[in-house]
Amino acid sequence: MPEHDYTSTSLWRGTLAARPGTDAHASQREQLRTSYTELRRKAADLLQENARSMPGFTVHDISHVDALWETADLVCGTAVALNPAEAYVLGCAFVLHDAAMGAAAYGTTVPEALGEKRWRDLVSVAYYHQEGCWPEREELDTPPAEITEACMAAAIRDTHAEQAKRLVDQPWQSSAGNELYLIEGVQLREVYGPLIGELAASHWWPVDRLAREFRHPIGSLPWQPSEWTIEPLKLACILRLADAIQVDSRRAPGFLFSLRKPQGVSREHWRFQEHIARPYRNGDRVTYSSLRPFPPHDATAWWLALEYLRGIDRELKAVDALLHDLGRDRLAARAVAGVDSPERFSELFRVQDWRPIDATVKVSDIPALVGSLGGRQLYGDVPEVALRELIQNAQDAVLARQTLQPDFPLGRVEIRLSETDGDWYLEVRDYGTGMDEETLVHGLLDFGTSGWSTAAVRNRLPGLADGGFQPSGRFGIGFFSVFLLGDQVELTTRRYDASLADARRLTFDGPSSRPLLTPHTGQGWVPEGTTVRVKLKVSPYDMQGLFSRTDDERLSQLAQRLVLENAVPIHTWEPGAADPEILPPFFLATGSPDEVFDRLYPPQAERWRAGEEKQRLRMRDDFVSRATELLDDKGRRIGLAMLWNSMHFQSRRAFWGTVTVNGFLADTSISFAGYLAGRPNRASRDKAELVATPDQVRQWMRTQEQRLRDTGLFGDSLQLELAYTLHNAFSALADDVAFAMTCQGVLRMAEVPEWAASRSEVFLAFGWPVTWRTRPPELYHHLSGKPAEIPEDWIFICQIVPQPPFSQVFPAAGRRDTTYEYARDHTTPTWQKQWWRMSGDLVGCFIRALCQAWSCTVESLLTPVEQRNWSDSLHLEDESLGPVSGYLLRRPPDS
Repeated sequence: MPEHDYTSTSLWRGTLAARPGTDAHASQREQLRTSYTELRRKAADLLQENARSMPGFTVHDISHVDALWETADLVCGTAVALNPAEAYVLGCAFVLHDAAMGAAAYGTTVPEALGEKRWRDLVSVAYYHQEGCWPEREELDTPPAEITEACMAAAIRDTHAEQAKRLVDQPWQSSAGNELYLIEGVQLREVYGPLIGELAASHWWPVDRLAREFRHPIGSLPWQPSEWTIEPLKLACILRLADAIQVDSRRAPGFLFSLRKPQGVSREHWRFQEHIARPYRNGDRVTYSSLRPFPPHDATAWWLALEYLRGIDRELKAVDALLHDLGRDRLAARAVAGVDSPERFSELFRVQDWRPIDATVKVSDIPALVGSLGGRQLYGDVPEVALRELIQNAQDAVLARQTLQPDFPLGRVEIRLSETDGDWYLEVRDYGTGMDEETLVHGLLDFGTSGWSTAAVRNRLPGLADGGFQPSGRFGIGFFSVFLLGDQVELTTRRYDASLADARRLTFDGPSSRPLLTPHTGQGWVPEGTTVRVKLKVSPYDMQGLFSRTDDERLSQLAQRLVLENAVPIHTWEPGAADPEILPPFFLATGSPDEVFDRLYPPQAERWRAGEEKQRLRMRDDFVSRATELLDDKGRRIGLAMLWNSMHFQSRRAFWGTVTVNGFLADTSISFAGYLAGRPNRASRDKAELVATPDQVRQWMRTQEQRLRDTGLFGDSLQLELAYTLHNAFSALADDVAFAMTCQGVLRMAEVPEWAASRSEVFLAFGWPVTWRTRPPELYHHLSGKPAEIPEDWIFICQIVPQPPFSQVFPAAGRRDTTYEYARDHTTPTWQKQWWRMSGDLVGCFIRALCQAWSCTVESLLTPVEQRNWSDSLHLEDESLGPVSGYLLRRPPDS
C-alpha cells in the first residue's frame, strides 16, 4: 500500500469507495465521497501551515490525516463496522481535529482569538515559571520573545481542539471577495457540521466526557438509506484511538528533523518516533517495534517512547472500559503490547550497548507522602507558619475577587480563635473568589503545585493578569501547612459567582487520610469565599502552641508579626471578644521610616512594659536617623534598614531585621534592623534570599557606612563588629576601620605596616583561654572574665561572621585567592590549601598586609608553620591558664 494511501484502507473501501457492479446507493456514496475529497483538498493547505506555528512538533499535515484511516482500520478490525455516513463524518473529523494547530486556522492573531484577558493570563503564568516572579504591566504588554513563543505554542495546543470545532462554519474570503467553506454543501455542513466539530474537539476531552456529550444516535438524511444512522460515541472513540496510536517514523522524517532542528522535549519526541515501525495488531494488543536499536545517546528518547506508549495503553484501556460499561460494541484494539516493564519493552524496542533499568522514583502511597511532607516535615515545628500560609491564601483570594469585581465591598480577611468544651479552634475566612469543585480538587488538593500559577486555575478565572493580580501565596502547597495546627480540618467554599447549591465542604482527618468532599446544601447560609476551620492539637498557650513566639499571646500581635504588609484589612477576634481588632492595609515600600518601624516593631501598650517602650522609642529615633533605602534597578524600594543593631546589647527586645517575602515574614537576622525584601529559597518559605543584587546591597552598605561616619557613631566597637561584613561586601577594608586587637588596643589596617615593622615575629592567636569582646573592645580570660595581659607581638583578629542574608549575598568563599584553588583537593593541610581557605577573610587580609610590610611572600610565612603541623601554641605569663593556640609567623631572614 502506498504511504498513507487512505483509499486503499478497508474502512474507505467498505464505505465511501466506488463499488464495482451494481450499487443501489452509488449516488449517495459519491456525494459524500466528493464532499470529503474536496474538504481534504482545501484542508491540506491549512494543515501545511501548522509547521510555521509549531516547527518543533512532529508532522501534523495531511499525511497524518490520511494515516488515521489506516490506524482506524487497526482500531476497529472486524469488531465494529461503519456505514458511509459514519465514515464521512469520521473522515471529516480526521481532517479537522488538528487543523487548528497553526495560527492560520484562527482567521486572526492567536492572542486576538484567545482574547486579551486569557492571553495576558497565559503570559503571566509563563513569565512566572521562567522568571520566578509575576510580571509588571509593561512585561505583560511586551513579554520577551521566548515567552511569547512559548505562549503561542501553549495557546494553540490548548485551544486547537475547540478552534477545530469552529472551522466547519468559519467562512474564508476568496481573492474575489466570495465566502468559501471547507464543506461547501450547505445541507451536509448544516446537518453534519456541528457533529463533525464536536468530534474533532473531543479528542482533547477526558474520556468520561464522551458518554455525556454523545449519548444519542443521529438519523440519516432524507436522501440517504434509513440504516445510515450515526453513532457519535463510536466515532469519537475511533477518532480518539486512531489519533493516539498513529505514532511511527512517518510522523518524524529524519531529513525534516535536520531542517527544523527541534529542541528539548520536542527533540526527544522526534528521536523516538523516527525509530518506530508501523504498528500492527496482535489479538487485541497494538504492537509497536523499533526500526533500529537505541544507542546510549538516545536513551532519553527510549524512555520517552516507553512513557508515551504507556499513555496510549491507558487511552485504549479507558475507551474499552467505557464501551464495556455502557454495553456498546467494543473495539478490536484494547491495549499496547510490551509496556508493562522496561525489560519487556526492550524486546520490541531494542537497545544497543546499554541496559534499561527502571530506577525512577516511585510513590506508592501518595496520602502517606502528603502526610509526611504536608506539615511538620516540610515546615518544621513552627505552628504559626500555618497561619501565615492561610492568611496569604485568603488575601490572594480577596485580591483576585477585587480584580474581577472592582466594586466588591467586603474585601477583608477574618481570623477567629475560640474555645469550645476544652477544644481550641482557629478559623480563617475570606470573602474572595471561592472555589468551584474543579479548582478545589485539582488546584487546592494537587499537592506540590501552586494553584495560581497553573493555566487550569487561571482559565477558570480569566482576567486576573489583565487586572494586575499578583498573588503572594501558593495555595495547593501552602494549604497543607494547616496540619501543623491540627489533623481535623474543615474547608467550606463557594465561588463568588455561584449559587448556594454550588457550595462545597471538604473535611480532613489528617493529611494522610483521604478528604471527604460533600455538598453544603441544607446546612445554612454559606457566604461567598472560603473558610478554613481547624481543631488545634494543642492549646495556643502551650509552649509548642500557636503563640509560642509572641510576647503577649494575642492573636492580633501574632497576625502583625506574620503580616508585615497587607493589601486588605485583617480582622482578628481574640477568644470571647465581641469586636475585632483591625490591622489596616499598609505597604512597606511607601511607608515613612517611623511608620515602617512601628509596623515591624509595634508599640508596647501594657503598663508593665513601660521600660521596654522607652527603649523601643530610642531605637525608633535611631532607626529614623540611620535607616536608608535599598533600591532595585527601577528605583523601587526593596528594603529600608540600618546595618547592625546596637540595641541588641541594651534591650531584652532584640529588634532583629526581617526578610519579607511578598510582605510576609520569612526570616529574621541580627545583621540589620528594618526590613529587606526576599524570595523563598525552599518550599516552606521560612528561609529567604534577598531579591536585591550584590551591587544593590553594596550600594546600600556604602550609604550605611557613610551615615555612621557622618553621625559619629562609627566607633571602635561598631568597626570591629562590622569589619568582616564590610570586607566581605567590598573585598577590601578601609584603612581606618579597626579589625584586630593587640596589647596596645585596636588595630586598623593602615597601622599594620608600622606595627609590623618593629617586630621580627607575630603570634596570630586564635583564642582559648583568651577571647575578646567589642563593648568595650578588650581581651579577657574566658574563665575568670578578667582583662588579659598579652605580649606585645600577639594579635587577635576580630571576625564576627556575617549572618544570613548577607552571608548568602557575599559568601566568604567568593573572595578566596583563585590562584590556589587547585589546592582545595590536597589530601593534607599544605600551606597552599590553608592559604586558599583563609585568603578570603580578615586573617588573609592581615597576612597580605604583613607580607607587604616585611617584603616577603605568603609561602615564606606559612611554610614553616606547615612544617610544624599547624600546631603552634604559646603561654601567657600565668601559665596555669594553659597554652593559647595560633600561628607563629616569623620574618624571613632575607626580607
